[in-house]
Amino acid sequence: MKSILVLVLLFAVAQFAFAEITENYGWEGTQTILGNYGDIIATIDTEQTHGGSQSLKLVDDDESGTPQAYVGWVVGLSDGDQVTASFWRYDTTPTAPPSCRIWGGWNDDPDDIYDYGGSASGQSDYGPGTGWDLAEYSWTVEGGHSGLVIQVRTYSEAGATVWVDDLTITAPDGAEIRTPDYSAALSPDTWAAIKATF
Repeated sequence: MKSILVLVLLFAVAQFAFAEITENYGWEGTQTILGNYGDIIATIDTEQTHGGSQSLKLVDDDESGTPQAYVGWVVGLSDGDQVTASFWRYDTTPTAPPSCRIWGGWNDDPDDIYDYGGSASGQSDYGPGTGWDLAEYSWTVEGGHSGLVIQVRTYSEAGATVWVDDLTITAPDGAEIRTPDYSAALSPDTWAAIKATF
């Protein structure tokens, strides 16, 4: 009986140690992106949708380079933590721009999404260019980084358009996942302060 109790406790501890949190975002409101690198125009759109009635429309407004839209931000990470993100992407140009892929950048300042700590790399696949397909990637935190910015990295020319919808981010319990509707004014620290007041 004692050994069964020990096994049950070990199982419970293991489940707690590997607990995860997940956030989904479908661009059904008015918020588009958390930030960007390069010239990219981000709007809410109804022309192409994967789920719901709206999606994120990204128009390349840059003559060169690979503009990036910051669609997710995970803070409170430690070495060895794993973050997985996915979104559906839409383009209809097989083997040619415009296209996009899921990418990441390390970030170590939970108050500044533009605190760039180096590339975290990402997906090598640009997609088939035949409509909607799922882009997905997993990162393992290393190098003492504490944050990860999840990006839609576009490959196109000025005026080219891609669509993104149904973002999902999974991170370890204890981290904080921020999507475009995130408000610093209502972060967990602020909520804790409000609750302590009452």
